[in-house]
Amino acid sequence: MLRIRGAALGVALVPAAVAVVLLVGGLTGRIGRADPVTSSTGWDTVRWVVTGIALVVLLLAALVTTVVVRARPALSPSVPIAEESAPDLYRLVRDLADRLEVPAPSAIALTPDCDSWLEDRTHRAHGPPRGKAAGGAGAGAREGARAVQAPVLVIGSPFMWWMRVAELRALLAPVVAGTGPSANPDIAAARRFVRGLDAAVAVSARAKHPLGAPASAFVGWAARLLLRACREHAMEMERCVAAAASERAQNVDYGLRIVAQEQVGLAYAGWDRLLTRVALPAWRLGRWPSRLDAGVVSALTELSRRDRLAEGFTSRLGERPACDLLEEPGAVDRAASLLAARLFHGGPAEPGPDWSPVGWQQYPEEVVDRKWRLEAARLHRVLDALPPFTDGGRPGRAEPGGPEEPGAAGDPDGLVAAGGAADPSGPAAAYGPAVAEGLVAGEPSAGPESSGPTLVRVIERLTAGERASDLVAARLGAELAREERAEAARQAAREPVADGPDAGVTWGDGLADGLPLFPMQPPRTGRELLADHVTAMVCCAAVDTAGAAPGLDWLDGPILLVEGARRSDLGHPVLRLVDDGDAGPLGEWLGEVGVRPEKPVRLV
Repeated sequence: MLRIRGAALGVALVPAAVAVVLLVGGLTGRIGRADPVTSSTGWDTVRWVVTGIALVVLLLAALVTTVVVRARPALSPSVPIAEESAPDLYRLVRDLADRLEVPAPSAIALTPDCDSWLEDRTHRAHGPPRGKAAGGAGAGAREGARAVQAPVLVIGSPFMWWMRVAELRALLAPVVAGTGPSANPDIAAARRFVRGLDAAVAVSARAKHPLGAPASAFVGWAARLLLRACREHAMEMERCVAAAASERAQNVDYGLRIVAQEQVGLAYAGWDRLLTRVALPAWRLGRWPSRLDAGVVSALTELSRRDRLAEGFTSRLGERPACDLLEEPGAVDRAASLLAARLFHGGPAEPGPDWSPVGWQQYPEEVVDRKWRLEAARLHRVLDALPPFTDGGRPGRAEPGGPEEPGAAGDPDGLVAAGGAADPSGPAAAYGPAVAEGLVAGEPSAGPESSGPTLVRVIERLTAGERASDLVAARLGAELAREERAEAARQAAREPVADGPDAGVTWGDGLADGLPLFPMQPPRTGRELLADHVTAMVCCAAVDTAGAAPGLDWLDGPILLVEGARRSDLGHPVLRLVDDGDAGPLGEWLGEVGVRPEKPVRLV
């Protein structure tokens, strides 16, 4: 890579060298005549053309060099850990570096990810002011300078809570061993060159000024060209560095490292389930769990209880956890949890009225119950906007000024008019015999279609015709899209919060502008949205009329508890209703649990 850098510099200097040769040759009479009056016009033209080209090339090369040198390389978003807040952790890492005979990392940071690595933060924009870095004299100043040049050790925060101290030391051994190659001047220079090119590409991509667009485009093109030329060399260099670090670390806790690597895979599985099943529903409601890393322990303990392959892992909990190396693990967990919410969901940088923390004890009531009722309210808003159907099962014509008529712009496919005839025995017969008896003996329906926030109304609409579910799903998707656009506009209207050491989080240049970096909301189909909302409506009815309660499963997220036990058999009846328009299985389930579908439920 250094040869590629030298070759690029040589290419940029070739026109200047040719121009110098032509000018000197003209002055000495070696090329053309020395007398400017009688000199050849052709040679003069060549000299001035080559000189102009050389000046342009030098200016462009200076532009690219300036951007590469001054661009701030990307950093992994992380929570810095000061030595005062984790003296035992710093002592463990330094002892490990002494055993490996390599320089100790200059600092330690935690990131909400299941990985650990060394990160070079020697760029002037990342380091302390020059006055502080150069403070002191003699050996003390030189040691401080070397400490600034050492890379930063970034540790995945789930490891700190799930792994034991001995396992963490064994896992970090090959990572810390990488500080040895990092001290090599050639390797450090090659890495700085590649990181500078990567930062230059990012700077050119963010340029928005119309006058600077051509220059930014050229810088981006040149940086990408050099990056492509360096790709294979960089991969080979990092592969060799990793192999050397692994070989150096073989004599340090090698047997325990095999066990630690098994824990890495287990921690990754638990962390992924915790984020996607537990944290994501809370983030969507404007709440962020403040103890995500502590939740990993509960999730993995539950996984070890369910999975025979994980038997014996719970016995590890009696050993000292790595989070004991922190003076205030709760505060660190809170900062890492907020950072995870920003990375994976794009939430604000600081807590506020619409972005508040939630504890695991309050999660069922403040997240699960609220999620169900918000989705139930959204479902009924969609039903309110649809034209009512008649006794024959076909939708009636909308009132003037009311919902759109079939075939209108809001319903281009004519889904409203596609419903078939309903069951002639009436709506109650579609719920199954157990619930049908309760409906007949209960309060009568207000008309052809039940009104109010009741489960009966939802079932009647979805069993009204063959494509009734398609219509509700389409309208539901449109309603959810409108809400997401409104939320995005509200987030964009917030005043940006400065990221950096003052905010307690280290960010790379421009990273905070493109949040979330790793969105965890996969697109859902209309039927999936409808099934989720119908499930929420059923759960609300069960809570309000059958004494059920919202609950939390560490691996599956929100669950319904009936008499203290989890009911996980609701998915199939709901899918039969949504996909086939068959309310029989759901009716039997409601009768078994004791849910009164004709009773109104409490919405938000």
